[in-house]
Amino acid sequence: MSVQVCVRCASRWPVTGAPARWCPGCRGALMSPIRPGKVEPRAGRNFRWVARRPGGAPTPTVPRAAVDDRTPAYRETPRWGLSDPRPAEDAMPQTRTERLAELAPTLLGATIVLFGLAAVAELLRYGLLLHNRNALVSPTVLAVSDALVFTMGVLAPLVAFAAASASVAWLLGARRAAWHRVGREDPRSAAAVAFGCLVPVVNLVWPGVFLGELATADHRIASLVRVWWVTWAVSGVMLIVSLVWRSQDSLQARANGVLFAVLTNLVAAAVAALTLMLTRRVDGLDLGGRPRSHTRWVVA
Repeated sequence: MSVQVCVRCASRWPVTGAPARWCPGCRGALMSPIRPGKVEPRAGRNFRWVARRPGGAPTPTVPRAAVDDRTPAYRETPRWGLSDPRPAEDAMPQTRTERLAELAPTLLGATIVLFGLAAVAELLRYGLLLHNRNALVSPTVLAVSDALVFTMGVLAPLVAFAAASASVAWLLGARRAAWHRVGREDPRSAAAVAFGCLVPVVNLVWPGVFLGELATADHRIASLVRVWWVTWAVSGVMLIVSLVWRSQDSLQARANGVLFAVLTNLVAAAVAALTLMLTRRVDGLDLGGRPRSHTRWVVA
């Protein structure tokens, strides 16, 4: 009877029919059938020589490892999964200052619009003054012009003060975060920052100092802080000059004061716009409040 030898476990299997290809014990490849008394294999057959100890027992058949194909079972409901969201961290309640700081972009945008409308109202009044040199102005048109100038003259400063308060609250948080990144605490107290930013005349100098210290910790805004500081100082000086100019009695001086008020309102709107740009730049956002995309330059 012919036998087949496994090339992996060297076990022998009798050939009862067609030769098999795989060992029933270890699933190894079986060599071609041979007769037990034949020693020399024919050329071209897939034999290999297996060394055995003289007189030793044949190599035992290696049983095939059992495959555990049972369905996994759990003692409790699994709490993992690829689509499970991360557990939400317990958020700290916001302080009153933080809630006020979140209103800064909205109030600054409203300030830009109101000062722009105030400049338009003053410009319309200046046009009525020019028209009045040769013809009378309708009382209705004059009343509308006065109401527009008065309304914008009241609303714009009020919203600007609210925006300034919210911007101071934002500045406190930005300074705290900037100094924390360098491992230090803000050397200025909250009361000192608020006093230097909100008190008239004093606030022509100290806001630039506070922002300059912020730029020391964050070099991305250094140039923008310098532009803001110059524009802010010019706006304050123009406001004082405009108030003094309007106290004159001559018609030409008052007309020039109206035209100067147009420029003052435009500069105030520019200050609000620069403040909004500054807050967005520090927060890593664009003017629309979206995350800024950083440009990466490579050598072509």
